Amino acid sequence: MSILPRIRFIINPVSGTRSKVDVAARIKLYLDSTKHDHDIVYTDYAGHATELAQAAAKDNYKIVVAVGGDGTVNEVAKGLLHTNTALGILPKGSGNGLARHLQLPLNLDRAIKALNTGQVSQIDSGTINEIPFFTTAGIGFDAYISAVFAGNKRRGLKTYVELVLKEVRNYKHLPVKVWINDQELATDCFVMAFANAAQYGNNAYIAPLADIRDGLLDVCLVRQLDFVKAINLSYCMLTKQLANLQSAEYFKTTSVKVETEEPMMFHADGEYKGQSTIFEVKMNPQSLKVIIPV
Repeated sequence: MSILPRIRFIINPVSGTRSKVDVAARIKLYLDSTKHDHDIVYTDYAGHATELAQAAAKDNYKIVVAVGGDGTVNEVAKGLLHTNTALGILPKGSGNGLARHLQLPLNLDRAIKALNTGQVSQIDSGTINEIPFFTTAGIGFDAYISAVFAGNKRRGLKTYVELVLKEVRNYKHLPVKVWINDQELATDCFVMAFANAAQYGNNAYIAPLADIRDGLLDVCLVRQLDFVKAINLSYCMLTKQLANLQSAEYFKTTSVKVETEEPMMFHADGEYKGQSTIFEVKMNPQSLKVIIPV
């Protein structure tokens, strides 16, 4: 019986933009077989990746690698929370938010090679209404776009931008009550983003100062959005800057509670999760082991 550390690769065969690359063949070619034993499994349904990851953690795998986009990464990571098994990522999605934040190679072959020399680090995670997230969660317009994007047959950044430009003019802000840092705030809300990592994905930085290891949420509140504010916010997101106070407000905290009169949509790591009138967002410091480049 081999005593080499084991790696499980969990592949979502329909993740992200279409690709004809034979991932299994690339893994066999570039993973150092003198350092690791490995197996490859494929997801069959929503939530399957979490089950496969949990089983691997119970069986003492050293690393479980999510092969896919942000949704697949979220599912695998959920199965590894508070375990000794580390998350690896082979990014194959359209956004790749966590991979980008951790500065992992986006090229498949380089990402596989990085597993041979990578080191274990620990990061925070968050929950929104008890649903785990690892990069961002949010209520309002970004969640609405997540719902529309999920129903679109076309993927990728171009499609996402087209949807934002089409829908932003018709989406209306709603009144909310927010409890943050022991203060109550009554405000309008167009978007409220809860950031563990700095970006949504595609290098769109919603919270440029977010630190994935500081035990804090970075909250970005956009009360109302007009054309001028939209231009400022978009420019700042793409240039990794904080927007001006007229466009957005930023808070650091460990938890947030939001109540709304009307149900609002919400997302976790870009995946639409439904609607609610109460949102509780919390941090779980140092709750996930990850493999990062040396």
